[in-house]
Amino acid sequence: MKPKEPVYTGQNDMFRSRLDQIIDMGHEKVVLVGAIDWQFLSEKCGENYDPKPGHPALSTRLMAGLHILKFADNLSDEELCARWVENPYYQYFCGEEFFCHELPFDRSSLTRWRQRPSR
Repeated sequence: MKPKEPVYTGQNDMFRSRLDQIIDMGHEKVVLVGAIDWQFLSEKCGENYDPKPGHPALSTRLMAGLHILKFADNLSDEELCARWVENPYYQYFCGEEFFCHELPFDRSSLTRWRQRPSR
């Protein structure tokens, strides 16, 4: 099943702050977001998803973003997950609209995503 990519609502939430309102939009990771063709990555990676119904896949933006951050900052999976939870720039880079206090995925998802066969 292909993943649903994040859709930015641009709406405010009474109880949460939007990431683009609390981070420095000139930060290197924010600038890099605009330099990456996320649609292209979604289309190319989407070719590898099984069209059969099943557990909904995690968004390509999230998974590709995590792997880009992992290799750019030379982190282990555990270090990456710890930084993602505490770093709003990591979350913004991966497509989150609001700050998350918990991982939206299981850590083993990183390994499974890397090991998926390409078609």
